[in-house]
Amino acid sequence: MDKRLVKNPVGFWEISDKPTSEELQKYYADKYYQEGKGSYELQYSKDELTYFQAKLEQRLAILQRQVPQFCGETKGSILDVGCGEGFALAFFRKNGWSVKGIDFSSAGVESKNPNCMDVLATGDIFALLQAEIKAGNTYDVIWLQNVLEHVIDPLGLLESLRTLISPNGLAVVTVPNDCSITQQSALANQHIDKAYWVAPPDHLTYFDSKSLTNAGKEAGWECVEMIGDLPVDWYIFHPGSNFIRDKSAGKAVHKARVQIENFIHEQPIEDVLDYWTATAKLGLGRNLTAFLRPR
Repeated sequence: MDKRLVKNPVGFWEISDKPTSEELQKYYADKYYQEGKGSYELQYSKDELTYFQAKLEQRLAILQRQVPQFCGETKGSILDVGCGEGFALAFFRKNGWSVKGIDFSSAGVESKNPNCMDVLATGDIFALLQAEIKAGNTYDVIWLQNVLEHVIDPLGLLESLRTLISPNGLAVVTVPNDCSITQQSALANQHIDKAYWVAPPDHLTYFDSKSLTNAGKEAGWECVEMIGDLPVDWYIFHPGSNFIRDKSAGKAVHKARVQIENFIHEQPIEDVLDYWTATAKLGLGRNLTAFLRPR
């Protein structure tokens, strides 16, 4: 394992020398969205936008399965913590939900979903969450998509979110599936020569399916469902598509991933959810999404 990592007693891995909260806030506010870093791009293709919609529809279907009232006319309220470019805000708002987003920067929402600027608050995420708690606000859904791996204290974040969840509410937590069985096998079989997924200051904590469930439990949540997605890491096992050794293969791999995900989503939704549930159960998928209910 990468020497920069230490294993938390709960089971996830984390960077041993983390930045300060001030350094992290400056990094995201001043650089991240403006430079199109990480998974955020300056422009998206039609297929990519369809892919974003598909993943949101899948998560909504699980929310409705877990909380039948979300199927009715009343809908619910959602707090998107680290809302990025605001695609979830726009999706749930269009579907009749009451939405609010918080993030370090407004650049992502302003660029991709400016119609949601009126429900966005910016600043230090932990300070904004404390303000929500102090105000006594609660939400039916707490949305945390690819955020937990970025924060200095992931367990503290999960614990604070329990205060904001309404009775029978759910937290939807998506993280990269890192230190996974796929990645470990790729290392063991010499398809890669290093733990490429260790990428501070963007990612400070690394979860697999078991450690994500355990982290939720430690913070007072029960994982009621978990889904994965396409194990794009499998492309590493073929020399013609190994996007780690050959960076030029990355765009083609990404395009293939998006198109495969899109045609899978065209199948009956319950079958699609069963497929992605099985993926997570096997410890596969590039990302994992846990649906957490407070214990």
